[in-house]
Amino acid sequence: MKKVSIITVCFNSSKTIRRTLESVLQQSYSEIEYLIIDGASTDITVDIIKEYEPLFQGRMKWVSEKDDGIYDAMNKGIRMASGELIGIINSDDYYEKRAVENIVNELTEDRYQILYGAMRTWKNGEEESINISSHKFLQDRMINHPSCFVTKAVYEDYGSYDTRYRSVADYDFMLRMCQHKEIIFKPVYKLIANFTTGGMCSSGTAYEELVRMKYERGMISKRKYRCLVRKSTLCHAFEIVKRIKCRQGNE
Repeated sequence: MKKVSIITVCFNSSKTIRRTLESVLQQSYSEIEYLIIDGASTDITVDIIKEYEPLFQGRMKWVSEKDDGIYDAMNKGIRMASGELIGIINSDDYYEKRAVENIVNELTEDRYQILYGAMRTWKNGEEESINISSHKFLQDRMINHPSCFVTKAVYEDYGSYDTRYRSVADYDFMLRMCQHKEIIFKPVYKLIANFTTGGMCSSGTAYEELVRMKYERGMISKRKYRCLVRKSTLCHAFEIVKRIKCRQGNE
């Protein structure tokens, strides 16, 4: 059996991390190493991690220390990983029970592979969608990162996440990897992960960074870049005014 490393990055995640921990603990595939990278949480996140640690019977490792953002923490976990295949599931998301098994069943002997599956999206506690976006359209949209598994050799030989980006480094990473013909992208047509909307990637700041990343990569013109940034700024200002009016109306 091939060893799989699962990485969870967290910070003050006490409200959601139990669900993530349970989803890894209950995996049907047993050859799993679980790495938790905590950013020095000030709530009871670390207490919850300690509670679950013995349940993994030596398969869990964790650290709690300050980092330089979510992608810095991911890179730290990748360096710690000893598995041949690496999956990253954040502390407000969770896996389906057979997620790792379904991915490993599609793994081949090729050194450089990125496998990804379908993802269920939840919004305000309601199921919003189940989808899988093809890597063939990466120039238009990101594939489902919570459902992605990457062979460690890809990270070792082609690099990991660019920490200059605070919210779109995963997209930047996939765009860089798809430029290398040696790296095989493989869709797995099974439901792998569950994602909850409303996090950092849903913010206006994340959208502005996405636009900047596309401009820096030559995917959009300077004129379009300025137009999109201006539009984003106006929308953000409108949202602030809307919230202020709503707050005043409730007083």
